[in-house]
Amino acid sequence: MKTLVSPTALYSALRARRDWLLAKIEYLQTESAKWRALFALIVSPYKLLRMAGIPPSACIGVLLALVGGGSYVAADVMLEGKSFARGDPGIYSAPNDIPVGFTEGDSTLRLDLSSVPVGEIIIEDISISIAPGSTIPTLSAADEVIYVGGLPSSTGFTGNYLEIGHLIIDRWRCKKLVFSEIEAHTLNLKYNRSDGQSVSAIPGIPINRAIGGGLRADSMQTSNAYYDHLVIQASTSNVWGRVDKMRLSNIYTSKGICTVKRLRVGTLDILFNKIGADSNLSTKDLVIKDTVVYKIFNNIGNVEELISPP
Repeated sequence: MKTLVSPTALYSALRARRDWLLAKIEYLQTESAKWRALFALIVSPYKLLRMAGIPPSACIGVLLALVGGGSYVAADVMLEGKSFARGDPGIYSAPNDIPVGFTEGDSTLRLDLSSVPVGEIIIEDISISIAPGSTIPTLSAADEVIYVGGLPSSTGFTGNYLEIGHLIIDRWRCKKLVFSEIEAHTLNLKYNRSDGQSVSAIPGIPINRAIGGGLRADSMQTSNAYYDHLVIQASTSNVWGRVDKMRLSNIYTSKGICTVKRLRVGTLDILFNKIGADSNLSTKDLVIKDTVVYKIFNNIGNVEELISPP
């Protein structure tokens, strides 16, 4: 006579086998993920250095020094791919994250803006000097280490401006910082320290601005990198670059001058910058020229002091 197995006992047995099988599958998937991560790090020292917080240009310099050549490093970096978000130098056409051009040995970050409006651009926590592995010559005192703005007319080029809803320039360290050819509805010059300053901005009737445009591009952001130059410009003849909000924060430079010009801005914040290099107050290192026109001007807490070279 056969003994019938109760439904409850049968279900319990099946559930136990199911749980055992799922536990084994989960264990194998976890181990597989660990091995894949390990192999990825072994074959890509570039990724390993980036995970350690080393800037992209410095990673390349370290790897070149270690291997004594560029073939493996070049292949590795090509596999990784260059990216604005990761802080790789190159020429970027906003809002694309992949560069349209790159010259080996040139650690310039250049962002070209055109008719496609960008919601937000954030560049912060970067150093600009002679980057590791760079082949560019040493900058002179008159060279521009930072340029932000439109381009003037020249042969075959009709000139343009950058149109920005809100531009924030804060915590820059420059030998000299010059603003010119700017219309700003609201100009906030606050808590800057400079080794001599000349503020000649004049009142006018600039309009307030904000950048819409419907299907505008999302934000572009990069940080913690090392470059030779920073250039943000409207690069197309007679076409203005357009950004709703741009924040350029905590930027350290040790060569050349910083230039901001040919802008049409709703609000321009110039905050907490340290400008100067020659410990001579008679030399004006923070300069706002009389081609800067404002409707509202808040000039608060700016001081002159002797500042030695960075």
